[in-house]
Amino acid sequence: MINFEEELKKFKPSLDVDEAEGAIYSRDLTDVIDILKEMLHETKGSEKGR
Repeated sequence: MINFEEELKKFKPSLDVDEAEGAIYSRDLTDVIDILKEMLHETKGSEKGR
């Protein structure tokens, strides 16, 4: 049987939506679009040098 008192002691509230949003946006993550933009930029730069 579940001991609710013990479970309540272990409980940690999840982040508020605003806090979670801040934590997500504060990270500098590179996604596929960023990589493709960088590759395109490098390709255009090397074509100009020819």
